[in-house]
Amino acid sequence: MEQWRLLLFLFVAFVGFFGEVDAKPRRILFDTDVNSDDIYALIYFLKQNRSEIEIEAISISANAFSNAGHAVNHIYDVLHMMGRDDISVGVGGEGGILPNGTILANVGGYLPLIEQDMSTTGNCRYRQAIYRGEGGLLSVDTNYGLRRKFLPMGDRHYIPLRQPTAQNVMINAISAGPITVFLSGSHTNLAIFLMTHPHLKQNIEHIYVMGGGVRSKSPFGCCPEHSATSCQPSQFCGDTGNLYTGQASNPYAEFNIFTDPFAAYQVFHSGIPLTLVPLDATNTIPINKDFFTAFQQHRSTYEAEYCFQMLNIIRDTWFDDSFYESYFMWDSFAAGVAVSSMKNQHCEDENEFAEMEYMNLTVVTSNKPHGLYDGSNPFFDSRATPKFGLQKNGVHSGHVQTELHDPFCRVDGIEKGICQDGYTKEEDGAGVRVLVATKAKLNPDKQSILDRKFYISFLNALNQPQQSAQFNRTSQLPYHQEILRKPSYKHKVFGKPVVFDMDMSVGDLVALIYLLKVPVEEINIKGILVNGNGWANAATIDIVYDVLHMMGRDDIPVGLGSFTALGTPFLNCKYVNAIPHGSGGLIDSDTLFGLAHNLQQSPRRYRHFVSATKFSFHALACNFPKCHYLDSGTLLKMIDNHLPWKFGR
Repeated sequence: MEQWRLLLFLFVAFVGFFGEVDAKPRRILFDTDVNSDDIYALIYFLKQNRSEIEIEAISISANAFSNAGHAVNHIYDVLHMMGRDDISVGVGGEGGILPNGTILANVGGYLPLIEQDMSTTGNCRYRQAIYRGEGGLLSVDTNYGLRRKFLPMGDRHYIPLRQPTAQNVMINAISAGPITVFLSGSHTNLAIFLMTHPHLKQNIEHIYVMGGGVRSKSPFGCCPEHSATSCQPSQFCGDTGNLYTGQASNPYAEFNIFTDPFAAYQVFHSGIPLTLVPLDATNTIPINKDFFTAFQQHRSTYEAEYCFQMLNIIRDTWFDDSFYESYFMWDSFAAGVAVSSMKNQHCEDENEFAEMEYMNLTVVTSNKPHGLYDGSNPFFDSRATPKFGLQKNGVHSGHVQTELHDPFCRVDGIEKGICQDGYTKEEDGAGVRVLVATKAKLNPDKQSILDRKFYISFLNALNQPQQSAQFNRTSQLPYHQEILRKPSYKHKVFGKPVVFDMDMSVGDLVALIYLLKVPVEEINIKGILVNGNGWANAATIDIVYDVLHMMGRDDIPVGLGSFTALGTPFLNCKYVNAIPHGSGGLIDSDTLFGLAHNLQQSPRRYRHFVSATKFSFHALACNFPKCHYLDSGTLLKMIDNHLPWKFGR
């Protein structure tokens, strides 16, 4: 009898011990490029039961859909809203890669690995696919003008020399124990970690990736299902990728993988179990009209309201009238697939939201014929020994796409481009086994207007009271009013009219403050022109507004000019590529070396404009609060052409 009692005690202790082990939450490192769909994914993760899913750290992918200074502060503000100031956030770093391939500490991930050398300056070989202005980096960096309107500001923000780097955060999070990595941007940060800390990769239990296209067929340019027979699909209809700005040259790539194909190859071939949520799956879960309406009717939390407002303005500014058929749940759906798999950890290939299939995949990093040393591939060209010990004439040794309209990618007589850089390709020999989401699962409830299972999970998560926003503008500033500060100039005789043209560097802002201190009887500033192709990115226009507000000069109009240099393609970084992304460069200008956080926010800010004629972008001359910004041409027309005004530069 005593033996049975002992055995029973040991059995209970065994079950209790392993029950405790299983009860530990799945730790997540979230690497993100902070696009709008990344924010949906982040908030979906944060809304999960923390005893099951726990975001431990966030690293920012700084070479993709957002600029580092704006991105890191956006993440800090979202985390503060959600009461999660405990989550570490890393961005950038000043480390480099030696010519012999030695990777130094704290490489910032500002550049793809093929362009990275010893500085944070470099060409935008892949990133030029992302437009710098409205609908691109400007919209993402400001979150369409919503970030400053909705998000509360906590104490955390970017501070030079104190900001943890992306590699610092990764090393600390991964070395602490078993962890899952979720990638929703480029793979540069994780690839650098894996190449420099191979002994720690055993701690990475699983990698989830939103990106790539395997057997996908793009709906862009295709005729609607019930369209007239006269409708003619474009050449892009049915392409594998979604590289809309460069699809004529490369119809195979998806943005997240294309921003650093070599880094993605390192991640895929790392030997760590990997689940891919490619366009194949996300193309089957659009933001359709029924889901949009349901979301509009169910936004009972502050975070749900924030996400809906993002979605609403994206819809209203979509480039054509097919939003409901062509805007998909990219990163948020991938987050749902990841959460479902992690909760079903004893059988992770069974998923509540997606149909899954194992495939042998690789990432194309160069184009055939391999061993073609034509000056396009810094890993091999003019080198006695290939960088990183790569194999001569191997899969990385072919032509690497140099620009969106690379002549190599176009062949006479062939309608579609031939370049495959960034293609997540099925490959039996050189491929690795990857679990792939192929299709979003339908909602078994035929009575529901929401015909995908994940639609329901997403709305329920965002609207549940648990893990809800703990801080918001309404509760923090109950009596706050947005009031413009304008001086009274009665009985003043104005001095020389001046228009100040600036690129929003710190020196320019100091000069602006100096000019504002000069009596108006001597200098009368009629307007300010800023451009997004200099020492700060376009979204930094908000700092100009804040400085004017601080100085009581909300009467001065501000016009936003060009995003690229005159005479260069609008998808290009010529000349501006000489400006560092890191310390002393763009990240410091975009944050005013961290001091912008301390400025009182102006009622004026960048606002993504919704035209009365839907689905088009326009710049409009109008007064607060009805417009987004003035383009520089409109601003100049507003200023009396007969006055002998002078440029300040």
